Amino acid sequence: MKKRKNQKKSLVSALTAAVLCVCMCAFLCVGCGGNAGQSTAAPSNKEEAVKEEAVKEQAADASTAAGAAEQENAKPSGELRQMDVVLDWYPNALHAFLYTAIERGYFADEGLDVKIRFPANENDALALVAAGKAQIGLYYQQDIIQAVANQGVPIKSIGAVVQSPLNVILSLADKNITSPKDLVGKKVGFAGTALSEALVWAMMKANGEDPESVELVNVGFELMSSMTTDQVDATIGCLVNHEVPQLEEEGFDVNYFLVNEYGIPNYYEAVFLANDTMIEEEPEVLAGFLRACAKGFDDFQADPDACLQILLNNQNEENFPLSPTVEKKSCETLLPLMETADAPFLTQTEQTWQENIDWMYESGLIDKKIPVSDVVADVM
Repeated sequence: MKKRKNQKKSLVSALTAAVLCVCMCAFLCVGCGGNAGQSTAAPSNKEEAVKEEAVKEQAADASTAAGAAEQENAKPSGELRQMDVVLDWYPNALHAFLYTAIERGYFADEGLDVKIRFPANENDALALVAAGKAQIGLYYQQDIIQAVANQGVPIKSIGAVVQSPLNVILSLADKNITSPKDLVGKKVGFAGTALSEALVWAMMKANGEDPESVELVNVGFELMSSMTTDQVDATIGCLVNHEVPQLEEEGFDVNYFLVNEYGIPNYYEAVFLANDTMIEEEPEVLAGFLRACAKGFDDFQADPDACLQILLNNQNEENFPLSPTVEKKSCETLLPLMETADAPFLTQTEQTWQENIDWMYESGLIDKKIPVSDVVADVM
């Protein structure tokens, strides 16, 4: 695990104030075009270093910025209160319920004018919300734990969008990789993140294999191409609802297994987050946002095709064009994972958060254990 710890150290030491400045400028300069209340900005590379740098910077000043932003965004009597929602990435099937709720007026019914924003950097959903430059972000559970535990960022999750991981170990079928034991002696491509390394190490150890028997290869963001061109035997970081159907549509036969099937605690793939100031001062606004989301999700369940069409009408064709057939398969994968028999949509449990805090601490991904109340808020 020495390599992972050194990487984390180098990321933290790379912090500069300029990073957050660039991040803020990219957000404020987004275009006003688009459909269903969306605004676009062309994203840069999804770099782990940018994520760490921006998170550390806003930890110092987010409380002040958040308070100012909430005052500016206060809703005049009789008017809709604007809410900026920063996505984790460009619009795809995961976001169909949001666009449905916008188009069908569910947010307006709650007194909200929701504007969808695309991230200029992968960390924007976390950084902009923490700094009070947006009200809601869609982001990842384990990244939130890291940001709060290691940098003290003033954010919390207010609802889980996907109840279990979408992240998979993915390979071409002819490699015959169907479980961690098949990774012994193999090259596994990853995007250079400490989390991906930790997942591979934990899976191998939990299954009685030597983690050092796997050669991890940093392929940046070329996860699919590095695999299809035989540079690596498998990858970690691709999603079961996106890259799997995309590769299949391109004619590739693939194998995959989910990371939480082998020694990794279950975790939420995506959650809604808000900053501490808004949670304390405007919980009723956040509750209204979640109620409207739930109505959009109910429609998504009842008529996936109609909601998918709403999404396709709002896709960003220039930067992230969607394949209707891939997104349809994605919807089929996502719906049973967004709500289960035991967990209604947006449910999150203390147990799931505690298990991930414990695992991340044991894996060296966080410096200290934190209470679940530091990362979760109940606004309903």
